[in-house]
Amino acid sequence: MNKALLIKLAILAVITALLCIVLAQIGGLAHERQARQQEAATGIEQSLAGAQTLLGPLLLRHCKEVWTTPRGDIESRNFMLTAAPAELQVSGGISPETRTRGLFKINTYSSKLSVAARWTELSTLAPRAERPGGRVECGDVIAMSSVSDARGLRSAELKRGDQPLSVKPGTAHAAFRNGLHAPLPGLKLDEGLALNLTLDLVGSQRLALIPAAGSTSLALQSSWQHPSFGGRFLPAERQVGVSGFTARWQVSELASNAAADVAAGKSAHEVDTLAVELIDPVNPYVMSDRAIKYGLIFIALTFVTVGLTELLTGRRVHPVQYLLVGLALSLFFLLLLSLSEHLPFLVAYLIAAGAAAAVLTQYAAAMLGGWLRGLAFGGGIALLYGALYVLLSREQTALVIGAVLLFAVLAAVMTLTRKLDWYGMGSAVPKGE
Repeated sequence: MNKALLIKLAILAVITALLCIVLAQIGGLAHERQARQQEAATGIEQSLAGAQTLLGPLLLRHCKEVWTTPRGDIESRNFMLTAAPAELQVSGGISPETRTRGLFKINTYSSKLSVAARWTELSTLAPRAERPGGRVECGDVIAMSSVSDARGLRSAELKRGDQPLSVKPGTAHAAFRNGLHAPLPGLKLDEGLALNLTLDLVGSQRLALIPAAGSTSLALQSSWQHPSFGGRFLPAERQVGVSGFTARWQVSELASNAAADVAAGKSAHEVDTLAVELIDPVNPYVMSDRAIKYGLIFIALTFVTVGLTELLTGRRVHPVQYLLVGLALSLFFLLLLSLSEHLPFLVAYLIAAGAAAAVLTQYAAAMLGGWLRGLAFGGGIALLYGALYVLLSREQTALVIGAVLLFAVLAAVMTLTRKLDWYGMGSAVPKGE
């Protein structure tokens, strides 16, 4: 292998390293824009309301036990009794609302929920002394319902049968402070109880319910076409289409310890939930970041193509031309990132890929000595961009598609160079079959 070729390979290695730096800078810009999008989401949540997790209605009763120790000292303890409903039925709709802050779009929603809770017996609210000679005094039973962000409560109406109850802010629950409560004076503990709660609630991106009941049923419908169902339980039934989604969850206390966890004072992050999130199927920053990760492979495949053309045709390509081709490929990702902030991702991708392929086609025509070769080179670049979009849009099969593509390229290179005299490279062109 002659010295000039070794020098050229070394220069190409330096050029590739420089292009890696360019790609890293573009990737850093994508991360920065993604962080600013998150800041915009946080700002909207601070101004409107955050993700909402609904709990209740639950029944609470605050009690105090006083007793005298053998030494004659008087001691006391405060405790809380809770009663989760035997049946909890929640239904309603989610109306998505897209909010913008600068260039960034954030998914928020308004939701009208109807909640029906029924208790068959209230024995858990009857106080019992734990100390010998202890005297227990308790306040009235209250009904409470909690949300993650009380600013999202636009209106609430709580009824006992047909009787409206006086709703007050706060919950009187130590672990779930945000929400509302209503006193239930004169409640008889040997009878059942039925409450109906109507909520007008707003939030951001996610709506969840804690299934703190013997049996919980949740039915939601929305015009949002791209829901992500999360929490500890997936819907028992769901339909997702162009008109939106409907979903129904059914959870019993045999499958969830949510009621016991709430009674034990665990926080919302520690208990089971049923949840749906309004996600964007194509996040331009995530997609751009994933595309940039394939940038080095793009550059390597293009350099291999140009190098093979040099070897098989005898046409010399200057390292500066390699650099310009690599820069054109790298700036495609910057163009994609900037356009996707203003246009749908597919449209931005087509524009950026079309512009890069057009520039490289006309440049390759001069670099490789003919429009036929330039068109072939540009067609190959267009195929690479097509393959990249397939990789981006098929996340589940991206690995196998990428592996097959790279194997096919390697097989093509090995086939084209199988007769090449590597030791005499630069002094001879490979012979045909």
